Amino acid sequence: MNTVIHWHRRDLRLEDNAGLYEALKSGARVQPIFIFDTNILDKLEDKTDARVTFIHTELLRLNEELKALGSTLKVYYGNPSVLWPKILKEIQPTAVYTNRDYEPYAKERDTAVEQILTEHNTPFLTFKDHVIFETDEILKDDGTPYVVYTPYSRKWKQKLNDYYLQPYPNVAYFQNFKKTEHAPILPLSEMGFEKNPMSFPKRSTTLGIIRNYEEHRNFPAIEGTSRLSVHFRFGTISIRDKASKGNKSSEKWLNELIWRDFYIQILHHFPHVVRGSFKPKYDAIQWSTNEEHFQAWCEGKTGYGMVDAGMRELNTTGFMHNRVRMVVSSFLTKHLLIDWRWGEAYFA
Repeated sequence: MNTVIHWHRRDLRLEDNAGLYEALKSGARVQPIFIFDTNILDKLEDKTDARVTFIHTELLRLNEELKALGSTLKVYYGNPSVLWPKILKEIQPTAVYTNRDYEPYAKERDTAVEQILTEHNTPFLTFKDHVIFETDEILKDDGTPYVVYTPYSRKWKQKLNDYYLQPYPNVAYFQNFKKTEHAPILPLSEMGFEKNPMSFPKRSTTLGIIRNYEEHRNFPAIEGTSRLSVHFRFGTISIRDKASKGNKSSEKWLNELIWRDFYIQILHHFPHVVRGSFKPKYDAIQWSTNEEHFQAWCEGKTGYGMVDAGMRELNTTGFMHNRVRMVVSSFLTKHLLIDWRWGEAYFA
């Protein structure tokens, strides 16, 4: 029987996964893979980077779930453009399935990988999974992208119906995973990284959090937010599931998920925002390069209580409440006059 590959990226889950669903119902045996991309990892100076530990932890979970199904997750480490010819030779797939990633580097990578697969007569099939509405699905009446959230959100809600929130029934096709000997995932040490001791939030939240979100979300002292952002980022949970719950229980919760779609379409249409200001005229701002001030901000030693409390919480737990993030970000750029890119890099 033919084998196809599902390439996991920002979709580290087996359930309600669009690309994986299409692979599983294709009739072929599905071999899941993941690539630790050295084009990304080599730029990380902190070898205890929490993102790498989080991804590695979730891959271990994913591999255990596949083990229970008689399959395994093949994990590779290197430059995708170098690895793919080797992967094709090893697995000999008739097609490669994956979910779309909208970041500029990801789109460049996928273009290069698609070219490699085309040269090997292997279709590269991509699907929408990371968002409810992507790229050009929500546009102004004149066909141009929205740059203001409120009118975008109105049209988003007008377009929404049950079809877009319907989960993919992956479980019904789990028997189509390729049966193969279980393989361990390479340890962090083989990639030059160490485990970050930070604890990560759970992959679930309560209906109480969602229902009371509007009332509690503005108070940092209340545990009134879901803390699911890292799980949305790496796709360990389904956006359809959480949007469906918000649609039924809390419009304010749903609005926050719409913000996510909004900024992903901004990233798609205006990729210059990765390195520059959305409005180019703001790139002319003369920022301070006072490293002493920046270090005090990073360590939570500015003397401003709210700022310092937020930064110390972030450094200790990896979490900072959204309202506090607004305060510390504003303080960095408008009080210390330090380039927002310095803060962005620290937050990452």
